[in-house]
Amino acid sequence: MAVVDHDGPTGRGERLAVFCAPARYVQGRHATAELGTVLAAMGLGGPVLIVASVRVEALLGATWATALGAAGIPYAVHHFGGECSQAEIDAGVAAARAVGATTVLGAGGGKALDTSRAVAAACGLAAVNCPTLASSDAPCSALSVVYQPDGTFDRYLFYPRNPDLVLVDTEIVAKAPARFLVSGMGDALATWFEARTVIEARKPNQLQGATTLTAGALARLCYDTLLEDGPAALAAVRARSVTPALERLVEANTLLSGLGFESGGLAIAHSVHNGLTTARETHALLHGEKVAFGLLVQLVVEGRPRAEFDEVVRFNRTVGLPTTLADLGLAVTDEDTLAAVAERAVAPGETAHNEPFPVTVAAVLDGIRAADALARSV
Repeated sequence: MAVVDHDGPTGRGERLAVFCAPARYVQGRHATAELGTVLAAMGLGGPVLIVASVRVEALLGATWATALGAAGIPYAVHHFGGECSQAEIDAGVAAARAVGATTVLGAGGGKALDTSRAVAAACGLAAVNCPTLASSDAPCSALSVVYQPDGTFDRYLFYPRNPDLVLVDTEIVAKAPARFLVSGMGDALATWFEARTVIEARKPNQLQGATTLTAGALARLCYDTLLEDGPAALAAVRARSVTPALERLVEANTLLSGLGFESGGLAIAHSVHNGLTTARETHALLHGEKVAFGLLVQLVVEGRPRAEFDEVVRFNRTVGLPTTLADLGLAVTDEDTLAAVAERAVAPGETAHNEPFPVTVAAVLDGIRAADALARSV
């Protein structure tokens, strides 16, 4: 399938539409107990290197031993240090080679999974993601976000294929702190708006292809599911309960957002997130919390209808996502800090340049100020 695009790579006015997804997605209560069965059915034997923190191993170690042992799959655990940095990736690669791994399994939050995918790609091994949080759309993607050891955004790493398996245990997600689920909503919230921008601008998605109808529809379904099930899912997690609303919301945060952002594309919202990582005051914030504010900036810079902006602000407040600079810890800050955020957001190669118009430092800086003021007026 091809669509017209005068900036297409073929030089013939065409850009091929490209859609990608993990080979298999499994979700449900106690899914971890079925890990060995699923791996065996997919022909993903061992040795398996599990990249996980000490805390996650304490939580899931006994289940891994039972599930993988029953399937006759040997494994070893490599402890993740907390940041998806080049040093962490290098350590994981050394561990995979030391045990002769054929599969790399990441378990934990988004940064642990980003690290495990980077290790698998560097070693040419099968990649499995087992998120313990529904905190981002990272698990399904063929990329990793790499940071400096101090938490500052460094670069994206892109891989030739998506994970072989994504397995989400909603019993574990339901018992995680509610803030992580809310952060996942913030990340997923931007999916439809960024994909819409890329489609309208006829710019490439994250795969450097045109966006399929499927990706656009999934991105829109992601947003609709958030509005419909977000508050009820949050209530379920606060009650440490698995409900149908939570199952749908976890799917939106993880699968729908993952497919929608990668095959749909990114725009200003994620660029502003990257810019915010330059501000020390935001380092304690989660990825989706910064993306949520970045989306408000995007809606302002794009000149979208006020009703649309207000709907997003009200949703953010309902579930506890940031809407103002004060929420980001930037209520009292100097102009140099905000200018640095805007400059990083429009750095060469940033997704802000997927907009249908030139995006400048001044435009993003004004958008940050205006989004803050408008949100406070809602």
